[in-house]
Amino acid sequence: MPETKIEERLAALEREVAELKRQLPPTEPVVQPWWEITAGTFADDPAFEEAMELGRQYRKSS
Repeated sequence: MPETKIEERLAALEREVAELKRQLPPTEPVVQPWWEITAGTFADDPAFEEAMELGRQYRKSS
């Protein structure tokens, strides 16, 4: 394939990506990572503890 054809295709893709990025809504900076927000959500939850135990039992059964 001629190099100019590849360059033309690349330029078209770059224009398309730039246009798509312009259409996206602006994002706000993340103040706190999601995992820090959700960490501890299930602390002292009997249902969570049961789910973890069932998972351990399943992994050991394989």
